[in-house]
Amino acid sequence: MKTIQYREALREAMSEEMRTDENVFLMGEEVAEYNGAYKVSQGMLDEFGDKRVIDTPIAELGFAGIGVGASMNGLRPIVEFITWNFAILAADQIINSAAKMLQMSGGQYHCPIVFRGGNGTAGQLGATHSQSFEAFYAHVPGLKVITPSTPYDAKGLLKSAIRDSDPVVFLESEKMYGDKGEVPEGEYLIPIGVADVKRKGHDVTIVSFGKIIKVAHEAAAALEKEGVSCEIIDLRTVRPIDYAAVVESVKKTNRCVVVEESWPLASISSEIAYHLQRYAFDHLDAPVMRVTQTDTPFAFSPTLIDEALPNVARIIEAVNTTLNRN
Repeated sequence: MKTIQYREALREAMSEEMRTDENVFLMGEEVAEYNGAYKVSQGMLDEFGDKRVIDTPIAELGFAGIGVGASMNGLRPIVEFITWNFAILAADQIINSAAKMLQMSGGQYHCPIVFRGGNGTAGQLGATHSQSFEAFYAHVPGLKVITPSTPYDAKGLLKSAIRDSDPVVFLESEKMYGDKGEVPEGEYLIPIGVADVKRKGHDVTIVSFGKIIKVAHEAAAALEKEGVSCEIIDLRTVRPIDYAAVVESVKKTNRCVVVEESWPLASISSEIAYHLQRYAFDHLDAPVMRVTQTDTPFAFSPTLIDEALPNVARIIEAVNTTLNRN
């Protein structure tokens, strides 16, 4: 094993796949000459040249469309958005072209393309630059949606995404690019749609994904000092969702709290809560609790940011509610 940054794990995944398959290429704003806005693609232009690491104009709809067309003709593009907030401009190509192409062509055209970039909050960037898009894209049939929380998961899942025959939305976090973690020395893949038990416990199941997993771990550590044992399930993929892993955990703990960075209405946590009441009702000893971002546009004020996002105190309160400890 070796310890590398989250950004390095992503770079290794892309570089390994580009060495293996000449049809894989990277395109996006500042990915080449500038080595990537967050230095994810550092050194890749030097290795692969400007035919396979391509700087694009500031025109998300345009270069996303080029990527979709390339994927329909046998290539495997990786399309980087500096932030998924900017990818709203490319949503027509992602949702109306990439996601629907296989069905609308009667199975004639696959669309093996990865759309990736920074997602969610990243400090004081205001309401239009701080949105979390997991549920937004998970709502769309034809897309696979991945949001890894560690360098290990990021590398293994990105390699699987690049090899997949369907369009994949790969949601990273600007706040995680410098995070460090262990990854194997050799090549490895993580299958899409398989959750991971990040922490074992027996009193309550905490389900989360992405960078908020770190907050869940902080809450679980604090609760352990109070004698509460939390099991943490990292979904890793929010379309498809590994429902079986969540149900099996709840059969053991009999309680569940779902934590996510995005808004509460039509959220991933809503979906998990529905599934548990439908398929694990007899195992639940308390209602499923949710901890989400507040139902408001995101603030610029640091004080309001702290209030808006899921935090340790809110998670502990939700866990205590399921345990009837409040």
